[in-house]
Amino acid sequence: MDVISEAIGAIRTGSANARRVKESGSWGMRYAAFDGTGFHVVLNGSGWLLTPGGAPRVLRPGDVVLVPSGAEHGLSHASSELDALPLAVMSGDPPPPGPADFEFLCGAYRLGHGQVPHYLRSLPSVIVVSPDYDRDPQLRLLAGLLRADTAEQRPGAEATRPALLDLLLVHVLRQWQGQGRAPDWPQVSDPAIAAALRRVHRDPRQPWTVQQLSDAAGMSRTAFTRRFSAALGTAPRAYLASVRLGRGARLLRETRAPLASIARQAGYSTEFAFGAAFRREYGISPGRFRDARG
Repeated sequence: MDVISEAIGAIRTGSANARRVKESGSWGMRYAAFDGTGFHVVLNGSGWLLTPGGAPRVLRPGDVVLVPSGAEHGLSHASSELDALPLAVMSGDPPPPGPADFEFLCGAYRLGHGQVPHYLRSLPSVIVVSPDYDRDPQLRLLAGLLRADTAEQRPGAEATRPALLDLLLVHVLRQWQGQGRAPDWPQVSDPAIAAALRRVHRDPRQPWTVQQLSDAAGMSRTAFTRRFSAALGTAPRAYLASVRLGRGARLLRETRAPLASIARQAGYSTEFAFGAAFRREYGISPGRFRDARG
């Protein structure tokens, strides 16, 4: 499985939300940090993106702001201080009819359990993509579909929203990769560590040992563990467990396969071993996770 599909599958275990926002006059809002992945798509007008410690950036129609791991950020009618903005009020109500100075779509997957995948955490905390809509007209169509879907609460929204969020996120990440800014695996500058990551992501079900991965990287186990942990902020065993359990979580939500089958597909020899590891990572049993909504 490619890394974008793997990442989308992992965050899909969270709750999907989307809404359309319209603002006029003097306006501004600050989005607090959260566990998940979110985005904004500018539909009309211009505004400013504000981030902690970063220079304000002007946003124009068509721009997409991607927050891969839920970092704090803000939107405003003018360049200002992020801390001066009021917290955004999240409402499911559609915006009032009529024109507005600034209109955008806001979508997010909020994770109730587990962590944002390593790949998304390896990306910049806030990304702005100015898509080439001529080369990727599907992205414009998806934004239009999501805009229409958020115009009113209609039957089937619990099915359409996640599907549209999935597709839109995939296209935005493809655009980011196409601009040569995103790697095929979590971004590391160390080619030896990258070689080990390729093996993990291409077949996480393999009974990888740290020794096998260090051999693939062409270094001693001790040196490999030290360099891997420095590059990714976690030890090799913990990283592999996170990738496997992310796949298991996706299968729990998307299929009705028995736990024993999911355990094998996630790279665990027994249902018991999978369950114990899952509880450590997600703080909930696989069965309860499958039954929960988010």
